[in-house]
Parts: sequence; structure tokens; C-alpha cells
Amino acid sequence: MTTSLIRTLPGRYYTDPAVFAAEQSKVFESMWFCAARFAEIPEKGSFRTVTIGGENVIVTRARDGRPKAFLNVCRHRGARLCTEESGTVAKAFQCPYHAWTYGLDGKLVAAPNLTSMPDVDRTEYGLRTLPLREWLGYVWVCLAADPPSFDETVKDVVAERLGGDRFIEDYAVGELTVGKHVRYDVGANWKLIIENFMECYHCATIHPELTDVLPEFAEGYAAQYFVGHGAEFGEDVSGFTVDGSEGFAPLAGLGPEQDRRYYAITVRPQVFVNLVPDHVIFHRMYPVAADRTIVECDWLYAEDVVARGRDLAKSFELFHRVNQQDFAACERCQPAMSSRAYADGGVLVPSEHHIGEFHAWLLKHID
Repeated sequence: MTTSLIRTLPGRYYTDPAVFAAEQSKVFESMWFCAARFAEIPEKGSFRTVTIGGENVIVTRARDGRPKAFLNVCRHRGARLCTEESGTVAKAFQCPYHAWTYGLDGKLVAAPNLTSMPDVDRTEYGLRTLPLREWLGYVWVCLAADPPSFDETVKDVVAERLGGDRFIEDYAVGELTVGKHVRYDVGANWKLIIENFMECYHCATIHPELTDVLPEFAEGYAAQYFVGHGAEFGEDVSGFTVDGSEGFAPLAGLGPEQDRRYYAITVRPQVFVNLVPDHVIFHRMYPVAADRTIVECDWLYAEDVVARGRDLAKSFELFHRVNQQDFAACERCQPAMSSRAYADGGVLVPSEHHIGEFHAWLLKHID
């Protein structure tokens, strides 16, 4: 008998440490990972440490002002160089164990008794440098020895979703300023968060503020269900705010097809981007364990909006509530992933069928 329902992944894919380890190795350590916003490292020597898969990574700004990324591991005995999540060093990173010291370019510049070891190649024993790209104002890093094409696996994915390779550039995301930043600690598997973000079958149930602004979401179809589609604001809605009141002036460079519309993009494996006329909301996921994920979210505005101290409260509050509602829903699902009732998984209704493609993508990578 045919059915409009299709199966989800079995529950163990959300709880099994072996599955999570495979994802860390074959997904997060093999693909381009959005590590940090460039503004998080504002000056030479500024650094941010992030965990990507099973590795801890230093993202820093070198002496020439450009970003660099290194494995956070001393080449001598393996001690962690940077033990803080963020900070600034004057000229170099020094290992707190034996004082091996590395320049901002990663080269070994000093160590106790190093001059008595002239055969030590300071470049060869420098920090392990990682491939890096800058895009949309963020630093993207890849741990793979042979990284996939950044254009094909990141930029082209966004272009395909939006129906054109120039569309995202209209928002000038890299030139925007962080107005609000929130770090959410979510007690749920990273895939539950992605699945939730991709669909809107739940929107009428748990997102009253969002469906008031975007009435078509109450019908259960998410913005990214259709290529090139952006959800239109309601007739009486003036802006993407918690009460539908007027927001800020539209970002420079937007066309009529971007006016009064909301666009959402998933960039696998761990980025969500939301585009509205006067700001951009950018999510980064950092999977910590099978049942825990850190999500960092930036609300990005035109520089003058932030510099003039404009009130961001109503603009920020709308998607902050959406995030809280979504993450609470994911945390309600996580305990049931280990239930015998979910051993064979659940089902997807037709408006969620694109989640099935996400599941197929994941299985292709880890099985």
C-alpha cells in the first residue's frame, strides 16, 4: 500500500556515540566549517578557539591582518596552546608547558635551547595550518587533507537555494555589523536542530509571533521548501519585528524581489542564514555530544544602525523567541530518541519530505 509518509532515521542516529563519532570524522572534519565571524578577531593577535569535530582550532588574525587557522596543539609534546576561548596575544603563541613559541603565521620562532639545535626546521615544526576561506564576513575552515571545493559545496549551495549566484551578495553580509549575539546551549542532537530549521510543519503550533509576520508559514511549508521562494510579510505587517511594527530602512542594494520577504538557507553541515530586508540572522552550530549542541547566533545590521544606538529590541526579539521555541522543541524530542517506540524512527509528512533528502545526504557520508 502506498503512503504519503516516509521514514526518518532510526532513533540511534541521535543517541549512539559511534554514530556521533562517525559524523565528527566524516562530516565536520571533512567539510567546510564556519568557525568564527572575522569581527571576533578584531586586531593582530586576536584569537578565537573553536572545536571542529574532534579537533580544537585557533582562528587568529596574523601580522598582515589576514585570518589564519591552526590546530591548537604544540608540536613539541602536544599541549594545548590556547586554553581560553578567546583573547589577544602580543606577537606570538607560547606553549604554557615548555615555552615553545610560535609566530602569528604559525612558524616556530623560539624554544628553550633551540639555538643549540640548528637542525630543527622552524617551518616544519611550526603549527599545523588549516585551509581557510573568508566569505560573508565569516572565517570558514576545513580539516580535510584534500578540502572539497568551497565554491561547489558552500557558495553554489546558497546560489541554488536562492535561484541565483548574485542574490546573497545583494545583502552585503560581510559589511554588516553584529548588533546582537546569543550563544544557546541546546540539549539535543545537531540533526534535530537542522531538521527543525528546515521545516515549518510545526510553525502554526509553536511560533505564533512568526506566523503573525509570515502568515503563509501557518500552512506548514517552510521558505526553503521552494527554490528561490521567499515568504511574504502579512498585509498589515510593516517589518520583521516581534509585533510586526516598522523595522529599519532596507539594506542598500536590495531589489524589489527582496522587499517584504524572508529567505532561509541551510548550508550543510552547520550554518543557517535568514535574510530579511533590514537585517540578516546567521546561525552556527557546534556539535558537542550526541545530545548537546552549541548554537551561536548573530543578528547583523547596517553599520549606521548599530553605531547610532538604534533600539534593536523588537527586531532581535522575534527570532530570539523563534530560537527558544525551536530549541525547546528539539530538547523535548531528544529523550525519546532512545525510546523503543522510536527504534525504527518516525515519519515525515509531505511538507517535510525534503528532510528525507538531508537524511540520504548524511547516510551517504557516514555509512
